[in-house]
Amino acid sequence: MASMNNESDLFTGFRTGFKSFATEAIHVGQEPEQWKSMAVVPPISLSTTFKQYGPGKHAGFEYSRSGNPTRNCLEKAVAALDGAKYCLALASGLAATMTITHMLKAGDGVVCMDDVYGGTNRYFQRIAAEVGLEVSFADCTKPQLLKAALKPNTKLVWIETPTNPTMKVVDIKTCADLVHQHNKDIVVVVDNTFMSAYFQRPLALGADICMYSATKYMNGHSDVVMGLVSVSRDDLYERLKFLQNALGAVPSPFDCFLCNRGLKTLHLRMEQHFKNAMAAAKFLEADPRVDRVIFPGLPSHPQHELMKRQCTGCPGMITFYIKGKLEHATAFLSNLKLFAIAESLGGYESLAEHPAIMTHASVPEKERNVLGISDTLIRLSVGLEDEADIIEDLDQALNAAHPKKV
Repeated sequence: MASMNNESDLFTGFRTGFKSFATEAIHVGQEPEQWKSMAVVPPISLSTTFKQYGPGKHAGFEYSRSGNPTRNCLEKAVAALDGAKYCLALASGLAATMTITHMLKAGDGVVCMDDVYGGTNRYFQRIAAEVGLEVSFADCTKPQLLKAALKPNTKLVWIETPTNPTMKVVDIKTCADLVHQHNKDIVVVVDNTFMSAYFQRPLALGADICMYSATKYMNGHSDVVMGLVSVSRDDLYERLKFLQNALGAVPSPFDCFLCNRGLKTLHLRMEQHFKNAMAAAKFLEADPRVDRVIFPGLPSHPQHELMKRQCTGCPGMITFYIKGKLEHATAFLSNLKLFAIAESLGGYESLAEHPAIMTHASVPEKERNVLGISDTLIRLSVGLEDEADIIEDLDQALNAAHPKKV
């Protein structure tokens, strides 16, 4: 693979030995020969149904929920990027979470990382638990706590790394080995949304399933809501493929076309996200108006060395605590000009949000306090704008929040 910027050159990760990421992103599943027109760009197949030669005799497609040519192109490309045999595209990241969880039955146990996307927490606590699953949460950055949480009925372990929003980094291999030694039948899922396939490959580290909210970096243009699930085990694929069809939470062909297009620049985008985020994190860490910056690319991050071993770079996600109170965080956010105050992340544009009020408002306040999701916590998704403009915007917003020197 092409060399990365100076900061990411420090990340040894897992990249050596794999085929060129950029080439696979551009070509796998995109072969013009599959179309009569020999189109270089896969067309958008909007047909909901497909003519059959005879009853039960078809050319590979019957009904678009069950399979679609445009979706196939996307799924093949993502599988290659994840180093997986298979990929399934779903209607959203939470649709992917729901589909995976439907492999379980009432009475089965789920162990989930304690700090996860608010929608994941809400799904497990308020939906999965209410239909008979036994859900518990553990800080998987401490393997002994994960081990203690495993029970005879545990069937699924859900890891998110780095976590949303406090950017904890979980040792995927250590956790996967621990879980599989306890019971080889437990399925280990890694939510890889923050990292994308470019910076982290969970399946290569022992996970059974890699999932994404492709709404974020995998698509990268803030115009698609989608989930992706990659697996290499045949049994898991067959079960998930059945559920994809039976539950019906599939994306539209147009969304598949857009996400497939987004993959073609994923390697370029992630490089620039990392570069810009590193510059912004260094600026914030040196600023007296900021209490603490949490960015895995900084040596100050508690799992920085793990990040360097496990990954090949960092995304554009930065969490920091502004000095003061809620009013200071609100003033900072309200005075941003380049950054938009908005939920979501991973697009080409810079976004900022207040987790306690926005993305993680569904997490009970007591739990937010334990996790460190306080009134002064701010989450940034650093985009692809000019580095100097990004830092200038952060600086002027900090000036608005703290007109006097701290």
